[in-house]
Amino acid sequence: MPPPKDVVKIAIQMVGAIPQLIELQQTKPLASVLKDVCDAWSLPNAERYALQYADGRQTYITESNRRDIKNGSILRLTTSPDQEAEQLYIGIQSKNVDVKTDSLKKLASLSQDVTFAQEFISRNGLKQIYSIVEEGNDTGEMLAHTLKAFTELMEHDFVSWENLSTVFIKKIVSYVNMNAVDASIQQLSLSILENMVPTSRLLFEVVKKEVTLDRLLTHLQVTNAQLQLKAMALLIALLLSATDAERRDMMDYLREKNIRQFIHKNIIHSSEPLGDEMAHYLYVLQSVSLNLCEHRMKMSMDPYSQEQRDLLQSLRQTAFESESEAPAGTFSTERRRSLCAKEFRKLGFLNNSNPAEDLRRAPPGLLALDNMVYFSRNTPNAYSRFILENSSREDKHECPFARSSIQLTLILCEILHIGEPCSETAQAFYPMFFGQDHFFQELFCICIQLVNKTWKEMRATQEDFDKVMQVVREQITRTLSLKPTSLELFKTRVNALNYSEILKLRQTERLHQEETLAVPVLELREKLKPELLELIRQQRLLHLCEGTLFRKISSRRRQDKLWYCRLSPNHKMLHYGDVEEGVQSPPIESLTEKIPVADMKMLLVGKECPHTKEKSSGKQNKDVLELAFSIVHDVEEYCLNFIAPTRYEFCLWTDGLNVLLGKEMTSERTQTDLDVLLSMELKLRLLDLENISIPDNPPPIPKPPSNLNFCYDFSHAEQ
Repeated sequence: MPPPKDVVKIAIQMVGAIPQLIELQQTKPLASVLKDVCDAWSLPNAERYALQYADGRQTYITESNRRDIKNGSILRLTTSPDQEAEQLYIGIQSKNVDVKTDSLKKLASLSQDVTFAQEFISRNGLKQIYSIVEEGNDTGEMLAHTLKAFTELMEHDFVSWENLSTVFIKKIVSYVNMNAVDASIQQLSLSILENMVPTSRLLFEVVKKEVTLDRLLTHLQVTNAQLQLKAMALLIALLLSATDAERRDMMDYLREKNIRQFIHKNIIHSSEPLGDEMAHYLYVLQSVSLNLCEHRMKMSMDPYSQEQRDLLQSLRQTAFESESEAPAGTFSTERRRSLCAKEFRKLGFLNNSNPAEDLRRAPPGLLALDNMVYFSRNTPNAYSRFILENSSREDKHECPFARSSIQLTLILCEILHIGEPCSETAQAFYPMFFGQDHFFQELFCICIQLVNKTWKEMRATQEDFDKVMQVVREQITRTLSLKPTSLELFKTRVNALNYSEILKLRQTERLHQEETLAVPVLELREKLKPELLELIRQQRLLHLCEGTLFRKISSRRRQDKLWYCRLSPNHKMLHYGDVEEGVQSPPIESLTEKIPVADMKMLLVGKECPHTKEKSSGKQNKDVLELAFSIVHDVEEYCLNFIAPTRYEFCLWTDGLNVLLGKEMTSERTQTDLDVLLSMELKLRLLDLENISIPDNPPPIPKPPSNLNFCYDFSHAEQ
């Protein structure tokens, strides 16, 4: 019978004593439980003792957490938290260095427990910690234990970080800025500063002023992975706490120091595997950097801004430079305006007379204009090729550069989550981001050329614009999911993922969605295959029985005579003979020649056939090779040679002859037919399982019954 819900069976240990196995009554006060346990071991003063878990974090058991105790838990009787706090409070003030160090070491361990931390802080224990740091000059083991204890005590949020003195903060900062100091102390100091920065603007400014970016970059370049991690954590904390202007200045400075290249080389591609915490920090750094584009993304174009109008005009001038070289006086104002409108139309703006209107939508706002200008200035050849190539196409088939650029910029902003706050747990950074300055603009340059390539592959018109951009989005997201390590690799992979590949992937995913690739369904496919292959064999033999009209080809490759071949209904004889033009299906009796199937030795195809070995050149010879097959019978020198009228007939005849020879059907048509039949058969069989998920593993077979008395014994049935 199971124990009541308010009773848990546990073991309690104590050093030097035999463990007790008790049933803990959860409704009974903890003080009474402790008294019973102490009485069993004849221990006085039960109030000086407490229970804690023997394994894991060894948390003290209190009235608030006792419900977490599970059946089978092992607890330990130990000194109560208030007694431990009192002893350690005295111990850390000892003049004996060994006693003080041991007390600080134990304090660092026990401070993880919230009950103990509360007791220690209530005795003004943090004041003693401050004194040890502020007044001490030690940088060894004692300081490491002190900083560890401080960090653990502050984790419980009983005391505000703003209560820290300036002297204490500067002391912590000095450990970060010192060269000759133990790495563990620097790690703890960096961790303390990281926790301090987000709590108040004042603390942020102090840390930002005292710990320079150069110093953090120095810590990032060490080989100690933990120190590197803590330095990155502080850098991220500073970036997240900064104002937009401060963040931009900090990122500009880091860019000057080539932090991206350093991270790409020494952190992402280091010999040590990248931990989850570092991956998160890299994600945040990437997100903060990309979000610098948010300001331009949300800013609409101002048609009265001369700077923005100059950028817009530069696009036209770069694309149509030779046409714009005519002197100003050559054309009238009206003529020049008409020419500009025509050129802006060629650039792909919807509003030719006022292209600034196209950039009023935000997002992507001015970021789209920045991308177009970057593309035109940094890859002028590709830009000119894009514009001129589409200018020469028919109006409905031209790929609009400006419209595509605006939509592509919006797509990239959505894919890269520009303008969205950083996730607190995400780790999805792109390694190639850290290998390239001006990442967003360079990515745009690759993708806008991809748009043009995909447009041509889809033979798109203006009505297909949204469909093309949807395919481009899919190409980008699928390639980014592969986490390419460089933009060059991204470019190679995204260009290889052409429109036809996208269609294949969609088909595969649709099959997955329909659960036709689930494990049980795959097993069903394998079971159905023999039956369906037999059906295909019968169809092939039936086609041979109906027969086919072939043409004879002379040595000069002239198709001059017709002949017919068919299989007898009993599949024992192959009948063939010459026929006149216009005869579709001659009776089997009119075909005078025949070959017993039993005498057929092998089937030859393509260039193995004797009638294709004669030398010939040109396209016709290649076509003949793809349609030629021969039957070798009696002796190898004697062959019946065929040239199939179509590839379809070639597949059906070679399959049928292989069936007669007892071999497998090898044509591509066999696989196509098998896939179609399997798909139809599976859909029919799975009709009743629509909208029901199919598990990968079969349900377990129940155990046999304890007896079989329920079975009816027919031997005793009444006559």
